[in-house]
Amino acid sequence: MVDRRAFLWELGGGLGGIALAHLLGSEGLLANDYPTPRHDLNGGLHHRAKAKRVVQLFMSGAASQCDTFDYKPLLIQKHGEAFDPGGKVELFQSVPGAVMKSPWGWKQYGQCGHWMSDLVPQLAKCVDEIAFLPAMISKSNVHGPATFLQSTGFVLPGFPSVGSWVSYGLGSQNENLPSFVVLPDSRGFAPNGPGNWSAGFLPAAFQGTMVRPGAKNPIFDLFPPDDPTLTPDSQRDGLALLNRLNREHQSTREGDSRLDARIASYELAARLQLSAPEVLDLAGESAATRALYGLGEPVTEDFGRNCLIARRLLERGVRFVQVWSGADNGFPRRNWDSHEDIARDHGDMGRSMDGPAAALIQDLKARGLLEDTVVIWTTEFGRMPCSQGGKGRDHNPFTFTSWLAGGGIKGGATHGASDEWSYKAAESPTYGYDLHATVLHLLGIDHTRLTFRHNGIDRRLTDVHGHVIREIVA
Repeated sequence: MVDRRAFLWELGGGLGGIALAHLLGSEGLLANDYPTPRHDLNGGLHHRAKAKRVVQLFMSGAASQCDTFDYKPLLIQKHGEAFDPGGKVELFQSVPGAVMKSPWGWKQYGQCGHWMSDLVPQLAKCVDEIAFLPAMISKSNVHGPATFLQSTGFVLPGFPSVGSWVSYGLGSQNENLPSFVVLPDSRGFAPNGPGNWSAGFLPAAFQGTMVRPGAKNPIFDLFPPDDPTLTPDSQRDGLALLNRLNREHQSTREGDSRLDARIASYELAARLQLSAPEVLDLAGESAATRALYGLGEPVTEDFGRNCLIARRLLERGVRFVQVWSGADNGFPRRNWDSHEDIARDHGDMGRSMDGPAAALIQDLKARGLLEDTVVIWTTEFGRMPCSQGGKGRDHNPFTFTSWLAGGGIKGGATHGASDEWSYKAAESPTYGYDLHATVLHLLGIDHTRLTFRHNGIDRRLTDVHGHVIREIVA
């Protein structure tokens, strides 16, 4: 008797190839087709999972904790005075200016009574769904390495992203869509570009698939060029020939996952030609939903559309969706890196992010998806409580805020605290490793057991670090 893998392999291209790609991806870990991972996932999980999927909202450029979620009355009291927290103040590109209060006011919200800035009034309505981590620490105050640290767990390039690890560990929930999708800022890439969603040394099939919902061609090269000589029959014949040549090439290069990934991408592309237009078509969304996400409003249109597309991807079985707010260091400022004028630049970025991010939480909850979807809001590091040039703030790797919601998270909780200045973590310091370990835990994965053998080392997302933050787990 021929098993179904062998049968589908013999079929080669077309429907057989598509079915084979589905079979490989849906089983997770691809253990029979790639080097055997050195862990013992049982049915894809180490323990009972609280969540099935993740959406990560990444604020590129370093969003200021003391202008959003980390209320410090001392900054108001000492505004304009010399900043003297004791000891030398280490800055990225300036000398310490005076203490600078936030340009925005603060109020308490929800049953938890968390203080929130007037910069984020819509997220303020969601505080009882959110667990805050105000004592996050980065190992770098440089954007590129710090962004890698939050994206991959390492400050150096070449390591798999969080989404790739999740996709590798759990496989796909939908044969017609990628398991890991990335929605970049329409204005450009964050530092490191696509390196932030690379599969690193994992099989290449687990890298993020970039989708640009607002672009004329949202997925690069998904559809053939507009050429009258290219018919469906000629396209099918060409793909069949390409598949045969690829298989012959692959047969002499055992252990190289790149061609496997390329073949799988062709087969997925065939399915995406049908599934992607439906996911990206927002015509069926109600006027109320479109207004909730800020579609039609110039300031919220881009991030709002991406957040709405993220919800549509999640409800169709995509395992991990990453949404970016902030592009490169162009001018006028297009990211959260507000060295020059925090009120102007964070004002623009905050207004573009606040409503759509809150809409995503509210929409997921209304559809019954929030209870098993982890929402992560993060940035690469924070900003200083003293001024730079009178109006801006310099980099601060010593404390910043991330938060989580949904998927087994204890809403209204706060773990850790910064000092009275929002300058350094003072209570329960937390690293990206701990955040990653907690997300994997919620997905039913022990972060110490999800490993991949590479260059003689059992590599993992959390390196040799990381603790589950049980204080925020419901």
